[in-house]
Formats: sequence, C-alpha cells, structure tokens
Amino acid sequence: MKIEQNEIEKIAELARIRISDSEIGQVTSRITEILQMVDALQAVDTRDIEPMSNPLDETQHLRPDKVTENNRRDAFQAIAPSVENGLYLVPKVIE
Repeated sequence: MKIEQNEIEKIAELARIRISDSEIGQVTSRITEILQMVDALQAVDTRDIEPMSNPLDETQHLRPDKVTENNRRDAFQAIAPSVENGLYLVPKVIE
C-alpha cells in the first residue's frame, strides 16, 4: 500500500501534529515502508497456525495485589474546589 504526501498532511492535521515541509517527504516514505511491511505480514498464510499468548510458553509472574499506600482521599478532597458525597464535581462539558 502506498500513501500519498497529501494524505500524510491531512492525517497530521487531524491528529494535530505539526510536520514541517522539509520533513513531510521523509515521513511519507517511512510510513509507506511501514505499510509495505504490514502488507508482507498480511500475505503470510496463517490458517493452520494456532495463536499463542506468549512466544516463550511461560506464565507471567505477577506481583501480589495488595495496597501499598495509605488512603488519602479525604486530604485530596479537602483541597478540591467542589466535592459532594465523596465525588469530585466538575463543570458539564457535553450537552
């Protein structure tokens, strides 16, 4: 898949990313290379391959789930501008 420079400019604008005119060509070619790698991966036949959760077939060692900090909610809510029933009150932003 090839991506055009004007498409990169549009995506950058939508994502609010500033890409200078001197860098736009390099960014376009790098993204095109990445998309070509993805296309190559998509072309591989994986019908008979079973998905695996870990390539090493090992279990993940997790830390114990225990509280390590004191509850400081009351201290934080004491300095908050507006609190009600233990909840922070914020201005409505969506109608």
